[in-house]
Amino acid sequence: MNLAADAAADAERKSAEVTDWAARIGWVVGLVLFVAFVYWLMRQGWKWRGSLQSDLPELPQAPEAPGEARLTMTGRYHGSTTAGQWLDRIVAHGLGVRSRAELTLTDAGLAVVRPGAEDFFVPAGALRGARLDKGIAGKVLAEGGLLIVTWAHGDRQIDSGFRSDHAAEQTTWVDAIENMIKTTEGTAR
Repeated sequence: MNLAADAAADAERKSAEVTDWAARIGWVVGLVLFVAFVYWLMRQGWKWRGSLQSDLPELPQAPEAPGEARLTMTGRYHGSTTAGQWLDRIVAHGLGVRSRAELTLTDAGLAVVRPGAEDFFVPAGALRGARLDKGIAGKVLAEGGLLIVTWAHGDRQIDSGFRSDHAAEQTTWVDAIENMIKTTEGTAR
């Protein structure tokens, strides 16, 4: 008789534990609440950054007749930062929103058309420089992978990052913008 009782006790000890569904559901709900809380904190941080940058003036809009296009480019807009500080993202007026972009360089300036985001225009007199770089807040590529256009807006210098669908044409853009700046400076004197 003892043998049967020992065998039953051994079988009971070796049997798999039954899933505790209440505990598992509690953990899943807790994890979902934690993720939602972290997302809410990130959103609040984005709003806070926007309120800190509320002194940034409205973005200029393209003139009715900007002139003949010198260059056009399609690609992606990756964001804008304070010039020289590639991690200090500017989010005011939608400048922090990534999007597709169509750039057009004319004698009047640089028009940035962004489907699904606010378009903006950089007057020729506000252009300060262009270069190829490897990164801007939220995007890092190989050396020379991003076209960075530096421009003045209000009392700030801003770097805006673009990536062309055809990376080889970005060098042409740097040369064209730099030549445009030299020409604009020469006529202003």
